[in-house]
Amino acid sequence: MIQDTTWPSRLFTLFNYAFLLFLALSCILPLVHILAISFSSDNAVAAGQVKLWPVQFTTEAYRVVLNKIEFLRSMGVTLQRVVLGVSLNMLLAVLMAYPLSKEARVFPMRTFYAWAVVFTMLFHGGLVPTFMTVRATGILDTVWALVLPGAVPVFNVLLLLNFFRGLPKELEEAAMMDGAGHFTTLFKIYLPLSLPALATIGLFSIVGHWNAWFDGMLYMNSPVNYPLQTYLRTIVIDLDLSSLSGTGDTLKEYDQVSARTVRAAQIFLGALPVLLVYPFLQKYFTKGIVLGSVKE
Repeated sequence: MIQDTTWPSRLFTLFNYAFLLFLALSCILPLVHILAISFSSDNAVAAGQVKLWPVQFTTEAYRVVLNKIEFLRSMGVTLQRVVLGVSLNMLLAVLMAYPLSKEARVFPMRTFYAWAVVFTMLFHGGLVPTFMTVRATGILDTVWALVLPGAVPVFNVLLLLNFFRGLPKELEEAAMMDGAGHFTTLFKIYLPLSLPALATIGLFSIVGHWNAWFDGMLYMNSPVNYPLQTYLRTIVIDLDLSSLSGTGDTLKEYDQVSARTVRAAQIFLGALPVLLVYPFLQKYFTKGIVLGSVKE
């Protein structure tokens, strides 16, 4: 492989590295700052001494957070939403992308359904009709109100559709000659070869469900049913530690935290699960497992 070693090329490469480093730091440093605040004392935070490292290290903010039943309940609602929502998103995306990836001679109605899918990306019925539809189905104040309205992720369908089109046709033809049907071909041939695409849309679905907060406010009448991000939105706006009750040592522990440290602890705990999941899915993004699957 011949590498370009001219000065313009080196300068361009240096600029790229510097720009990407700047973007990475702009994403990481705010999270590090929040983490440092959550592990710092109230006095240090109030004095503006906390930057990227905890000052007067303490874990009292996390103790307060993990003792709050509202936080744990909202975490449970979000976990339930992610499990149900991601499973439904992945299943429907696969079942829609497979037939839409076929040619018109195999699936004559493909063009009509493809345009119908794209139409939903360009036009929306509006907030009020959507709310009335959800209310009419009787799923308000349930986890299904957070899952069913977005059950078909159209963008993910298009990504998976294009990936299926890029798979070698010879594999499907060989499976059909051996007597395999469409479901066998889909689940035994297409899906094992589509791990990079499935990991990508899976991560999109996980992050989408985990970070969603507006639909929780829209469809949940009781704060008891709030998902985590909706709950975090409420406490970031109007958290009041004076509402915490207790005596003796409990009140003494609350003296070591503030609204800001408790908010930082809850925000970091809310982001932590996605940060832990991402490294396990990232490895599939650049893996070309289709290469070499067809022999001449």
